[in-house]
Amino acid sequence: MLSGPNWAVSAIIAQAMGLLTSQKVLLLTYGPFHPILSESEQFPYLYQMAPKDTSLALAMVSLILHFNWNWVGLAISDNDEGIQFLSYLRREMEKSILCFAFVNMIPVELHLYISRAEVYYKEIVTSSTNVVIIYGDTDSTLAVSFRMWESQGIQRIWVTTSQWDATTNKKDFTLGLQHGTIAFAHHHAEISGFKTFVQTLNPVKYSNEYLAKLEWMKFNCEASTSMCKTLKNCSSNASLEALMIETVDMAFGDESYGIYNAVYAVAHAFHELLLQTMDNWKVHIFNCSKMLPSVCSSDCGPGFRKFWQEGMSDCCFDCNPCPENEVSNETNVDQCTSCPEEQYANSEQNHCIDKVVIFLNYGDTLGMALVLMATCLSAFTFVILGVFVIHQDTPIVKANNRNLSYTLLISLVVCFLCPLLYIGHPNSASCILHQIVFGVAFTVAVSTVLAKTVTVVLAFKITNPGRRMRYYLVSGAPKYIIASCTIIQTILCAIWLGISPPSINTDAHSEHGHIIIMCDKGSVTAFYIVLGYHGTLALGTFIVAFLARNLPDTFNEAKLLTFSMLLFCTVWVAFLPVYHSTKGKFMVAVEVFSILASSAGLLGCIFIPKCYIILIRPERNSLKTLKEKASS
Repeated sequence: MLSGPNWAVSAIIAQAMGLLTSQKVLLLTYGPFHPILSESEQFPYLYQMAPKDTSLALAMVSLILHFNWNWVGLAISDNDEGIQFLSYLRREMEKSILCFAFVNMIPVELHLYISRAEVYYKEIVTSSTNVVIIYGDTDSTLAVSFRMWESQGIQRIWVTTSQWDATTNKKDFTLGLQHGTIAFAHHHAEISGFKTFVQTLNPVKYSNEYLAKLEWMKFNCEASTSMCKTLKNCSSNASLEALMIETVDMAFGDESYGIYNAVYAVAHAFHELLLQTMDNWKVHIFNCSKMLPSVCSSDCGPGFRKFWQEGMSDCCFDCNPCPENEVSNETNVDQCTSCPEEQYANSEQNHCIDKVVIFLNYGDTLGMALVLMATCLSAFTFVILGVFVIHQDTPIVKANNRNLSYTLLISLVVCFLCPLLYIGHPNSASCILHQIVFGVAFTVAVSTVLAKTVTVVLAFKITNPGRRMRYYLVSGAPKYIIASCTIIQTILCAIWLGISPPSINTDAHSEHGHIIIMCDKGSVTAFYIVLGYHGTLALGTFIVAFLARNLPDTFNEAKLLTFSMLLFCTVWVAFLPVYHSTKGKFMVAVEVFSILASSAGLLGCIFIPKCYIILIRPERNSLKTLKEKASS
């Protein structure tokens, strides 16, 4: 016996046959596969021609992934078959991180469905998904819901099975270019001889009643219903060959193929066991020339990363910009990638750019200005040295110990030229050399000022004759001050180089988009000890000069020395906070400027007044004038 397509009717027939007859009658059903009918104890003589939908969920998930969807709705019948399909589909979707926008489980009882129909309708209308999966019987309340949604103009891409073909095709299901139906059908082998039979069929040879019975084949016209040719339009001597080529798909529906298999199985039941089923699926797409996207959240483009808030579905996320100095050059990344140290993220944060290497360069405006200052000041110092050499026998040059003056001027030239070692691309030699030259040259300069201050004091003390004071002044005691102070500084510098010498430092973090190359101090403690030693000498010189400020001023330069040391200390005290508040090449510029400023202070305070007298007021630079001033 053959029954179908409704599984419930088939079950009733099977149970009735078991009760009413003692004969063993084989019942073949051609409807969709149903798990209840597969229970051999309850239905021992019932066989389902349709294959089990074991791979339908996997096929649908493959389709969803093919169109890059991740946000779909689901409407199923609230029965064992629907719940089982939901379980299969949920498992496959979780593997691929796909999500349900909603799950409508339509009750099979009509009174329950009527009470909730409005809820199901609103859920589909308000949902953001463009794709809805339909799974259930075509004569159930789910089909009623589907027809209602269609009649009320809900436009979605419906993904279903081939048994819903009749529901969609009979109504000329055309909802627009971006909406329609995707139907999954089992892949069937071609029926032997059927194509030849249909192509050679002549309508004249058969009655209208016979032709009407051909409806069970369910030809699938590729054109719309209004454009399909019908059997009634054929001429008396025509065959259906042209009609088949132009408009007809030879594929059977699942139910028709089930009927064919049932008849074929009965005919050959005693020869072989055919009941072979296939789990391969074929997709029929109706009226879907262009697919709409169906995602919960828009893609996070390059420069952004996905961010999930608490309670969000896996498919729903926010797009946050990548953190600082991190990039993403793909869509929908979970984490951004950090740029290497030598690169930084561009403004769009979609790729890394090489950082610009910077240092205090001769070509920079700042570097050029400092080089110009150093060159001019050193040249000016040479000019003053030349003036003193030319006028070396004049009273003002001789009175202030001209040898100490020459030593101080030469050390100041070295101090002015020292900043040239700070400018340009750093290397290991320049990093070590400029710290050593700076430490020793400044020590010579400051200790020479101290020696000149001591000379002034001794000069006035010797006006009261005493052998000991005369010995100290004549024996050149001030020269030993310079030598001893320089030796101490040299020892400190040697210890610095032995413990932690200056080296090249690469700073890739202080300035965005730049790699700063500068000399590292090595031991910061040693640097400040060297700087502190300069400060100690300057403070000692300032105290001695301050105490000698009230001595007779004919030969006294104590006031000038006092002011020069005050300026020197002020520059280096101001240097400390400014140096630590700057970064990169500006730190180097601050140090260079402090060297030039303090050296210029010594040069200007001590030697400019003397040059004024030598060059502008030469009458004051004579023994006669000095004697007159002394006598008065």
